Amino acid sequence: MLSFNNVEFGYPNQTVFTELNFELDDNDFCFLIGKSGSGKSTILQIVYMNIFPQSGNVQVGEYNSKTIKPHQLPFLRRKLGIVFQDFKLLRDRTISDNLAFILEATGTPRVEIKKRVFNALSEVGLSHRKNSKPDELSGGEKQRIAIARAIINNPFLLLADEPTGNLDPETSYEIVELFKKINSKGTAVLIATHNYEIVKKYDAKIIKIENGKVYRGVLKQKIE
Repeated sequence: MLSFNNVEFGYPNQTVFTELNFELDDNDFCFLIGKSGSGKSTILQIVYMNIFPQSGNVQVGEYNSKTIKPHQLPFLRRKLGIVFQDFKLLRDRTISDNLAFILEATGTPRVEIKKRVFNALSEVGLSHRKNSKPDELSGGEKQRIAIARAIINNPFLLLADEPTGNLDPETSYEIVELFKKINSKGTAVLIATHNYEIVKKYDAKIIKIENGKVYRGVLKQKIE
């Protein structure tokens, strides 16, 4: 479902990864951990092919980073859900309109849009907030809306980049529980985080990035 195969990536005067190899299976729930600057966000960008490896390749479902064509990128990204730390909601639109915008861009019929917006908001427990604006919501509510937006196209893989970074500890656990709920229904989840207290709480696959390498099967008591 997702595999990194001998991936190398870097910036001028800075190597980020060398010979990076790991994979996720269908329905996996995985934490991607590592210190700030270790490359967690870079990995997520490579998954949704905002950037590309300098050598090696990444397979995401039916798409490969070496062979994908520019016109195929939107189709790949429709099959992924992406959640950011800073929510990235449109402040001048209602919550319903924020979610509908994703579907309108792909030509989804209006009746189908209304149904899928309602289902996504119900999934995150915020259907009563459909007419609110983002600035009227708490941080936790904004992140739930961002998750609703990410799952509205029924992705096979949900990516989350530090999704609890702006939240208090109690709300952070609620958000991860929501990811677990989504995962239990068949969507694979990959969460990049440096919140090791949350990582220790869950029975999940762990991938640690350190010095440009991957360490799998990290014992929770050794997470530092």
